[in-house]
Amino acid sequence: MKIGVLNSGGDCPGLNAVINGVVGAADKLGWEVYGFIDGFEGLLPEGGDYLKLTPDDTTGIGKLGGTILGTTNKGHFAAKIGEGDVAKIPEEIMSKARDNMDLLGIEALVVIGGDGSLTTALQMNQEGFNVVGVPKTIDNDLQATAMSFGFDSAVTSVVDGLDRLQTTGQSHKRVMVLEVMGRHAGWIALWGGIGGGAHVILLPEIDFDLEKVADFIKQREIDGQRSTLVVVAEGARISGGELITKGEGSASEVTLGGVGQVVAHHLEKMTGKDTRSCVLGHLQRGGSPTAIDRILGARFGVKAVKMIETGEYGRMVSYQAYHVDSVPIEEAVHQLRLVNPDGEMVDTARALGICMGDR
Repeated sequence: MKIGVLNSGGDCPGLNAVINGVVGAADKLGWEVYGFIDGFEGLLPEGGDYLKLTPDDTTGIGKLGGTILGTTNKGHFAAKIGEGDVAKIPEEIMSKARDNMDLLGIEALVVIGGDGSLTTALQMNQEGFNVVGVPKTIDNDLQATAMSFGFDSAVTSVVDGLDRLQTTGQSHKRVMVLEVMGRHAGWIALWGGIGGGAHVILLPEIDFDLEKVADFIKQREIDGQRSTLVVVAEGARISGGELITKGEGSASEVTLGGVGQVVAHHLEKMTGKDTRSCVLGHLQRGGSPTAIDRILGARFGVKAVKMIETGEYGRMVSYQAYHVDSVPIEEAVHQLRLVNPDGEMVDTARALGICMGDR
């Protein structure tokens, strides 16, 4: 049997671990693996743009960041064009991809991607492609899986960033604001903030008032705490206002960013404290994956091959209660998995004395 594998959308730590898992499990079954270059776009050139992958090609790549196959969040297969908006992939694009896969003799395709990529995978499955999905996002915002690889690595980079900002903030008695990724979900900010000892965490899911944050910082000053660490998710809205963006991004989605600078500006005016902002940005996507992401990625890749073996198409690998299983792709892309404002993680943050900006 011949199978294909591709990763689409943004890169994240752990992608190579998934590819290694797919190749290793497929080789045990005597299958051939074709890795398509630059995501779905690799399906379109005549004869396909691919690498034939064997264990010799992938052994040891699990520790590498990025992806050996390359990726893109632009091109002909953009099915997710905005928050909640879906576009149909043109039939001529689907037909060209189908012809190339038939020419190569590929019977099934493993798609490693986030919400947008899996929306494309779902359309392909509905058009008759044998597709298995693997969840990939540092944002941890896919429904039907408790965790996706890349998230732990992103959180670890936030914790490291906060550790560094804490020392410089204390030295100058400053308020330090760190803007982190996550788009419309606050998981990275929440986990990273708790792990890194933040004093304030501002999330998209919790309406916050900067006056309350300023009062919290002033009280810390009275209590003798001269420095404050603030973590703000890029999708957080100032007092329930509009998203702060940097203009149009890929596939017509806006590129979020800039909220950290706005928060820092307002807090400096409100508190009189010297305030600095820092954007962690793509440092959260780069570098070697953590051990958790290497292991989870490998498990996801192996599971995807086992799903092909048993004909479980139109489904996505899912991680729940320490067990790797599968769910229909449609369940995963139906809606974003967001932080529960009344959930255990937020309750933990409040119990630690962390200000969420709403009280």
